[in-house]
Amino acid sequence: MKLEKLVGERFKERPADCVIDSHAIMVKGGYIKYMANGIYSSYLPLRRIVRKIEQILREEMDKIDGQEVQFPVVMPASLWDESGRYDSIGDELLRFTDRNNAKMVLGMTHEEAAVHLVREYAQSYTKYPFMIYQIQTKFRDEARPRAGMIRVREFTMKDAYSFHTSQEDLENYYDKWFLQSICDDRLATWICLWTGLYYKTDDKASSVCYYVRAN
Repeated sequence: MKLEKLVGERFKERPADCVIDSHAIMVKGGYIKYMANGIYSSYLPLRRIVRKIEQILREEMDKIDGQEVQFPVVMPASLWDESGRYDSIGDELLRFTDRNNAKMVLGMTHEEAAVHLVREYAQSYTKYPFMIYQIQTKFRDEARPRAGMIRVREFTMKDAYSFHTSQEDLENYYDKWFLQSICDDRLATWICLWTGLYYKTDDKASSVCYYVRAN
């Protein structure tokens, strides 16, 4: 497709409301358009870029035995009541009541949905360990969205959830698939070589980990 046929405006002037360079480039280059505070629409060039990154992530996640799933964007509040997070999470979680007077939430993370998906499947020790992941749009009601796409309220996220019968099994799985791949500069470096992106490794202690006991 010729550039002149692409939907979206491209111009040289720096937008006055853009604080950082990346935000200005994406706006004047015809990649995104502001809709509301922390919420943007994507034009075709950005969609093509995102699709390529998502495909790289899928290929690499599949190589380490990840199984792609997709959770609902909207979930019943009862799932979050079960985990205790409906009340413990602050205003970042968007809560609402539907027309049937049922309490619902808009997904900002999907631990509860992941457990709901596999709780019947994971009744036998022979099923463990396993990992599921998704690439999906999420909404987090950030108090102070800023810097264009750096801190937004609506965003695309790849999140993965692994399930185990013991803390020891979880630790071994984590070391095998995540720490080893990242610290040895294999999986993470391969993804970054494909995309041209940089990454920063967080300490293992800062990660949130879960294990589920099979009945």
